[in-house]
Amino acid sequence: MHRIQYRLHMKKLTGKEEIIMEFFWERGEMFVRELRELYQDPKPHINTLSTQVRTLDDEGYLGHHDYGATYKYFARVSKDDYKKSTLSGVIDKYFGRSYLSAVSSLVQEEKISVEELKSLIDQVENTR
Repeated sequence: MHRIQYRLHMKKLTGKEEIIMEFFWERGEMFVRELRELYQDPKPHINTLSTQVRTLDDEGYLGHHDYGATYKYFARVSKDDYKKSTLSGVIDKYFGRSYLSAVSSLVQEEKISVEELKSLIDQVENTR
């Protein structure tokens, strides 16, 4: 497995970087030219895409295998780990590291009903 351990404070990806990572999470290892083919027209320029992929590699989101003068890239951070890190970052930044405050806000804003919250509590209790 080529993943790195979940890091609590990963840098938030830009929109374009998230698109690239989605392709790697869905498809697995690829060369940049294969990645480019997954885009709809107009496709990004190969040099631009290559730069973005190298940046993700430098930041630890991607890793690579050498194949002569080219690289085949793979995700080093799982989608689940990225989601956890992003959620933790939002809760740290906007809710004072309080998951209870975040859930309370969701209930108050009617994004989640009390019934759904009770169901979630039941699920958690039943999995323990």
